[in-house]
Amino acid sequence: MMRNSTINDSKPENPNAMPVVAIVGRPNVGKSALFNRLVGSRQALVEDVPGTTRDRLYADVQWRDRHFMLVDTGGLDPHEGEGYAPQIRSQAEQAMAEADVLLFVVDVLDGPTSLDRDLANLLRGAEQPVVLLANKADNENREQAAVQFYELGLGESVAISAYHDIGIREMMQRVVDFLPESPSADEAEAALPIAIVGRPNVGKSMLLNAILGEERVIVSEQAGTTRDAIDVPFAFGDHRLVIIDTAGIRRRGRIEVGIEKHSVLRAQRAIQRSEVAILVIDANDGVTAQDTHVAGFVLEEHRGMVVVVNKWDLIPQDRATRSEYAKIVAFKMRFASWAPICFVSAKESQGIQALLDKVVEVSQERRRRISTGQLNAVIRRAVAERPPAARHGQRVKILYVTQAAVNPPTFVFFANDASLVHFSYRRYLENILRESFGFQGTALKLTFRSRSER
Repeated sequence: MMRNSTINDSKPENPNAMPVVAIVGRPNVGKSALFNRLVGSRQALVEDVPGTTRDRLYADVQWRDRHFMLVDTGGLDPHEGEGYAPQIRSQAEQAMAEADVLLFVVDVLDGPTSLDRDLANLLRGAEQPVVLLANKADNENREQAAVQFYELGLGESVAISAYHDIGIREMMQRVVDFLPESPSADEAEAALPIAIVGRPNVGKSMLLNAILGEERVIVSEQAGTTRDAIDVPFAFGDHRLVIIDTAGIRRRGRIEVGIEKHSVLRAQRAIQRSEVAILVIDANDGVTAQDTHVAGFVLEEHRGMVVVVNKWDLIPQDRATRSEYAKIVAFKMRFASWAPICFVSAKESQGIQALLDKVVEVSQERRRRISTGQLNAVIRRAVAERPPAARHGQRVKILYVTQAAVNPPTFVFFANDASLVHFSYRRYLENILRESFGFQGTALKLTFRSRSER
């Protein structure tokens, strides 16, 4: 069967070496609800507003002994030519091009529409197998109504209700029957999760596209274009990454209700899911209060962080420009002085290699482990040079320290009375650990316990 000429014939390499299953269909038929059902979480936005999902969403799915990559796409309308629609179409067609199986979702309540027929014509030209899903079939009458989709020429439909978990097992059995062989979940090497974060319209999505070398997510001058947190697998040298593009995070008092509030919550959860956060700031604006606010989210979660000064190509430069600018950024971000600073132009694809090198370095620093002997020698010396001040007539004594975990590096200090440790002395001990052992680019977690808690 010949592939339709509107679908790109070049299939991108899948760094997970896993089969890809793409969900496609017209707007508002329940694609994101199906995605969330299969993933097992509310990762995609689900609203009764056509066009809510604009980019491709990726997630690993395991069904019994089979493992595959699931892709959600924006509603596909071959005729719409205004607003975001052409870009959504492009995103959906790229997902179709890289997929091994296509899930075509239709709405049993509406019956076959003219748009469903047009999409069916497009899908019949694809060489991948297509599983036709009649969604919202949550009672017997609606299940029987699914037979009307025979006219689309894609074979028998599977009556499902993504919301009520009806027909999902039958659908999944059809899907896995079409899948090529793939490694099991245990065999798949864990990827490094990276969140691209920042306030709205600083160039986060353009940076992701520059990293990938393709238009993987929609880029627009209008703030708020990205609504979901977009997971994109990516290979960088010998390293496997999952890059998460997120919606711009506004200050809490400026967050509007509805979709924007959902988007900000997704961005915060993306930080929680990440290991390293790339904090993007606009070179024209410098470090703003909102930038430091977003950095605070990263610190609260004890993640790694790389500060990226984007749109650097727009700044008039001489030999001292970068050095002076870095000093200003470091001063305004002094609460996270350990975070490295990279200068890039996402639009011109400049500085991308150096940025990714730094991200990998930070991930390695998060896995650094220090022996208990080295730790105690350094801390004993630091305490002798600067003993803690007395509080309430009592002086804290640091008895012992050990590294309890990595990623993030976690240190447990045992003292005679942990309540006597002042915040400033905690900061002093953290600085000593960094000066002695590195940990560039990652937050450290310091815990203090009283001797009785040991």
